[in-house]
Amino acid sequence: MGLRFRKSLKIAPGERLNIGSKSTGISIGGKGLRYSVNSRGRSTTTVGIPGTGFSYTSSKNYKTKDQTLHRFNFTD
Repeated sequence: MGLRFRKSLKIAPGERLNIGSKSTGISIGGKGLRYSVNSRGRSTTTVGIPGTGFSYTSSKNYKTKDQTLHRFNFTD
């Protein structure tokens, strides 16, 4: 088990600066739609239906040319 550090600072409505132990990133959007990019090259788009727990996430790493990852989530 490892120790993790993460801090999220609100810049403006719908914008956050995310600081972690290995990267820094920015998130733009709100409930239902969010776009994030970080200093390690990862770009993530999340689309969800607020209040249902249902969401779809797509990620791509532009620095390492990793393939796009797709995830469907459903939580109660």
